[in-house]
Formats: sequence, C-alpha cells, structure tokens
Amino acid sequence: MKISFKKTYKFAVKSSMYISLFSTAFVLFLVAVMFSATVRQLVGFGVVFSITLFAFSFVVVQYRVERFIYRRVKKIYDDVSLLESSTLINQPITTDMETLTREVKKFATDKKLEIELLQVREEYRRDFLGNVSHELKTPLFTVQGYISTLLDGAMEDKVIRKKYLKRAEKGVERLIYIVEDLDMITKLEAGDLNLEYSEFDIFELIQNVFDLLEMKAEKKHIKLTFDNNKPLRNFVRGDRDRIQQVIENLIVNSIKYGKENGTTEVSVVNLTKKKVLVRVSDDGGGIEKQHLPRLFERFYRVNKSGSREEGGSGLGLAIVKHIVEAHKEKIYVESEFGIGSEFSFTLERPTVKKL
Repeated sequence: MKISFKKTYKFAVKSSMYISLFSTAFVLFLVAVMFSATVRQLVGFGVVFSITLFAFSFVVVQYRVERFIYRRVKKIYDDVSLLESSTLINQPITTDMETLTREVKKFATDKKLEIELLQVREEYRRDFLGNVSHELKTPLFTVQGYISTLLDGAMEDKVIRKKYLKRAEKGVERLIYIVEDLDMITKLEAGDLNLEYSEFDIFELIQNVFDLLEMKAEKKHIKLTFDNNKPLRNFVRGDRDRIQQVIENLIVNSIKYGKENGTTEVSVVNLTKKKVLVRVSDDGGGIEKQHLPRLFERFYRVNKSGSREEGGSGLGLAIVKHIVEAHKEKIYVESEFGIGSEFSFTLERPTVKKL
C-alpha cells in the first residue's frame, strides 16, 4: 500500500535560522573589526547576508533531510504497512520528527498491548480446550467402560445389565448437561439469547427455588432461609426464567460448597428507587482471594477434585455472569476463607410500583 507523506519544514526552518543568526553575527563582527564599516552598512550587509544564507541553508538542510532521513523513514513505514496498522496507514505521514517519533511510539505501544492481549487469549484458549476435554472425557470414559463391560458378557446378568445401563445413562445425562450449558453460554456471549422481560415478585421466585432445592439442601443438612422470615413483596423487572436460573445456580453452589448443618441465606435490598440487590450468602469454607478474579471463568474450579465429585458442568457461575450482564446489571462476589461467601447482583425495579 502506498503511503502519502505530509511534508513539514519545521526542522529545516529552525536549523536554517540558527545557522543564519550565528553566521550573520560572526561575519558582522569580523567586518566591523577588519573594515571599520558604518552601522548603516553593517545593517544592510547583515540583512542581505542573513536572508541569502537562510534561503541557502533551508534548501540544503531540507534536501538532505528528505534525501537521507525521510526516505529511510518512508521505507520503514512501507514495511510497517504490511502489518495493516490502522494507526499508521489511514492518515498522511508527517516529516516532522517530533510528530513522527510520537506516532511510532504510539504504534509500538499499541502493538505491545495487542501482543499481550493475544498471549492472554491464547493462554485462555489452551485452558478452555483442556478443561472442555477433561469435562467431556470423564463421562465419556464412564459410559464407554460400562458399555464395554456389558458387551464383554455382563449383559447376560439382568441385575448387572440394569445397573450398568442406569450408570451409563447418568454419564450421558451429564454430557447433555455440559453441551446444553455450553450452547447457552455461547448464545449469551453472541447476544443470540433473547430475554423476555416482565415484572415479577422476586421473593416469590426465590421461594420457588427454595422448594426446588429443598431435598438437595436436606442431604447436607443445610437450611435455606431469608434474612427476613416474613419478606414483603418486592417487584423487579427482567427475564423471570433466566433470573430464576441465576438464583438457582448460586444457591446450588452454596449448597455444594457449604458445610454440614450450615445455612444459605438470601436477602433483597432496595438500593435505590430503580435498583435492588439480591444477595446469596453462606457460612461454608469460603474462597481464597487468589481465586476470586477467575471464579466466573468457564470450567474454573477452586477445588477441582471436590468439585467434580459434586458433579455439575463447571459452567454455572459463567452462565450466571452472562445472564446478569445480558440484563445490563452487575454481579459481585465477596468471600473470606474459612468463614463463608456472598454472591450478589443488581436488578431493575419497575417504574410503577405494584402493590
């Protein structure tokens, strides 16, 4: 691609001016000393000499700069243009050295940031592929193992056949669960999952989730409760099914990592006239600080061995984050290791308050 140069003469003008001033002063000093010229003669001679020298110096300096500096700079720009850098190609290139230096520094900084971003993305891609491979490999090998055992002769035993087929079915269900979650998170990231907004009572929704997860919580003797035993009705605006999924995922997480005979508490706080804050807190083992920035990454697990024993796709918190952000809201996490964790997110309140 041909690059257009926008010529500037600042460098040549300044250089010529310095040369002219110094040379004129020096020559006038010599003339005054050696030839005893009058002031009028010195002034006239100085004006003619300085103008002539300035013009000559300007032409020589500008020519030499363009011939030996800017041509090389243009060659560098031509080479850089192969990188299709919009910061350098989409505008005329000045021959002013100060501006030129600034543009090249900016280009170098942008490229450095771009390289660092690509390195982060590459690392994330490797982690993601490794995690996906691991998550899919476990149930696949489980299903393959049971089916292979049946084919090797265990199929003749009705008890073993039924037992192994049920276990294989659970492995397939987990595969479907992972694939469905991956499909959902892909749609959320691409913006293809349309949200159906409505106004609903957030406390009623939370109670529905409590009813769904009651048996799961009882297995670990965890109590599901509101911070207020008799919560008042509080209407919010959003996609009811998706918000239920958010609350369900957060409560399932608190049960999964909560301690025996513990408590999972949900509260709703009116932040402003337009916003509420939904908080899900537990008194479990908590999360160490170094894990907090990565909690919402796909397949990221704090305790990998324990997490996989509990099941799940490893995508719950990532889906929660994307659903909340799809509502143009914020999600927060606070945790103290050994004490417990709290996840919270904002929701919009309807403009007309319902009674």
